[in-house]
Amino acid sequence: MEVSKPTFDFTEVSRQIEKASGKGLPPVDKWQPKHSGDIDIRILRDGTWLYNGTPIGRIAMVKLFATVLWKEKDAYFLKTPVEKMRIQVEDAPFHFIHVEKVAHERGEALCFISLTGDKVIASAENPIRVETDPLTGEPSPYLYVRFGMEGLINRSVFYSLVEMAHEESIEGVLHVVIRSAGESYVLGRVE
Repeated sequence: MEVSKPTFDFTEVSRQIEKASGKGLPPVDKWQPKHSGDIDIRILRDGTWLYNGTPIGRIAMVKLFATVLWKEKDAYFLKTPVEKMRIQVEDAPFHFIHVEKVAHERGEALCFISLTGDKVIASAENPIRVETDPLTGEPSPYLYVRFGMEGLINRSVFYSLVEMAHEESIEGVLHVVIRSAGESYVLGRVE
């Protein structure tokens, strides 16, 4: 896909986001701007954000942009009150690098923290799912974040989950299962 080269002013976009959001996440689900074009921003599988092929070094900028991520069908956008710019995402737009146990109204829960500072509790509203590569057997664990978007749980965090999990027989097959906020998630089969 050819990327159009609209003028993109990081400072102006940041100002729009901060003005519209106040505290907390901006109401991107209520904004209805028209598609303004494509911008050469790419989120790599490891959570690195690139602009014109170069990593965006200002983590505050990346965190701010993560608050206005939007997904429509299979396309990802940075969405502000006045524009919607398509970006590229290699796998998932969020990347989870830490997990901790927390108290929750539905029992003990797992709180995941992303590279961009998002905190998401695995729950019925934010489930964990694991895809397994049919050729390599490598697991790719994901956590639902918001607006149809997920985050990839990094390898070390996934190993921590496996250590916290228990074995459970499901339809006669032994699986590794973890619980969070009253829900059970299968991490994989015991081989």
